[in-house]
Amino acid sequence: MKVKVTTLDNKAAGDITLADEVFALPPREDIVARVVKWQLAKRRAGTHKVKSRSEIACTTAKMFRQKGTGRARHGAASVVQFRGGGVVHGPVVRNHSHALPKKLRALGLRSAMSSKAADGKLIIVDKLSTSGKDAVKTAKLRAKLAKLGAENALFVGGVELDEGFVKAANNLPFVDVLPQQGINVYDILRRDVLVLSKDAAAHLEERLK
Repeated sequence: MKVKVTTLDNKAAGDITLADEVFALPPREDIVARVVKWQLAKRRAGTHKVKSRSEIACTTAKMFRQKGTGRARHGAASVVQFRGGGVVHGPVVRNHSHALPKKLRALGLRSAMSSKAADGKLIIVDKLSTSGKDAVKTAKLRAKLAKLGAENALFVGGVELDEGFVKAANNLPFVDVLPQQGINVYDILRRDVLVLSKDAAAHLEERLK
């Protein structure tokens, strides 16, 4: 698959051939959904906790005599029907993550990128860097991204990101920047456009072929 390469200033910078087995697969929404569910499950802290009846600190003395009051019989005040009592079947500290085969994770990533390419929302740039005296000016970068059609986008650079570009992009609410090793399905789907540097595209081809 042949794709045009552009600069951040939206100027032509040649062409690049992308592997069809990575960027031109038929969409697999079911696989993508499984990968997103796996990612979000891993992010959950699992620190939610309520106290059961055995963990409530209160007296265990009988509340009132068994007979003659006209009321239901009760023992300790830690039972669930009283205010301050325990909770039945409440949440406990746990790990929400689950296993997902490596091949499925890779297929989900290929499917997500292929979907962006099929929709015309995959942009390849020569490099993700800014230069000159306005290198860290968010307003300047916003204007460039508007020309590029990437105001709502995920930018994926090389192993190390350009510090000036990252600083300028940090103040843009709908722009995310990741190194090539951090690309993932959830962040691709969160943004409208996927922008890859040439280095990132080459890395992904080698990693996912």
